[in-house]
Amino acid sequence: MGKRKWLLITGCLVAAFIGGALSNWVLSPRVANAQEKAVSAPAQAQAQVAADVRARSFVLEDENGKVRARLYVGRDGPVLALIDENGKSRAELTVDKDETKLVLVDENGKTRGELAVLKDGPGLWLADENGKTRVGLGADKDGRPMLDLVDENGKTRAELAVLKDGPALRLADENGKTRTGLGVDKDGPGLRLVDENGKPRAGLTALKDGPALRLADENGKTRVQLSVIKDGPGMDLVDENGKTIWTAP
Repeated sequence: MGKRKWLLITGCLVAAFIGGALSNWVLSPRVANAQEKAVSAPAQAQAQVAADVRARSFVLEDENGKVRARLYVGRDGPVLALIDENGKSRAELTVDKDETKLVLVDENGKTRGELAVLKDGPGLWLADENGKTRVGLGADKDGRPMLDLVDENGKTRAELAVLKDGPALRLADENGKTRTGLGVDKDGPGLRLVDENGKPRAGLTALKDGPALRLADENGKTRVQLSVIKDGPGMDLVDENGKTIWTAP
C-alpha cells in the first residue's frame, strides 16, 4: 500500500475519531441524544422498509434449477402453485371474489381432491383416477351438512343429510332413482322402500303410539298394515279401492 493512500486512510480514521470525541465532549447530552435519534431514525425506517418485499411473482427452484413453487397474482386473484419434480402442478391454492379453493392433483394431472369455500358454504370433493367426483361433503348456507356418494357413472347412490326436521339417508339405484329412504323427525324414525317406478312399496315407522308396517301395491296404495298400539297388535287387509276387507283383532 502506498504511503499517500495509507496516510489518507489514517487521516480519515483519526479525523473521524477526533471529530466524534470533540462532538461528544463539546455538545450537551441533550443535543447529543437528539443527534443520535436523528441518525438512528433513517436507519430504523430503512429496516422497516426492508421488512416488506414487493413483487408480482415469486418462483422457488430446487437444487437442480427446477421450478417447484410459484406465488403470483392472476387475473382473478392470488395463486399459490406447488410443482413436482416432473414440472406438473400438484396443488393450487386460489382466492377470488367467489371462492377460496385448494385443488389437489395426482401424477397424471387428474384432480383428485378439492376443498372450497363458496358463497353457499364450504365443500369437499374427492375424485377417482379418472377425475370423476365420487364423494361430496358440504354444508349449505343454512349450515346443514350433506354427504353424497357417487358411482363411476356420475350417479348419486347415497346421500346423507341433516335437515331442519332431522337426519335423513337416501339410497339410489344405478339410474339415480331413490329406492330407500331412512329418516328421523319429531314424530320418530321411519324407513321407506320404493320400487323402480318411484312408488313406495313398504314403510316401517316407530311413532309415539307404536311401531307400524305398511305394504303397498304397484300403485303405491296401502294393502296391508300391521301395527302395535296401546290396545295391542292389529292387522288390516285393504283392497285396491282402499276398503278394509279383513282386520284383526
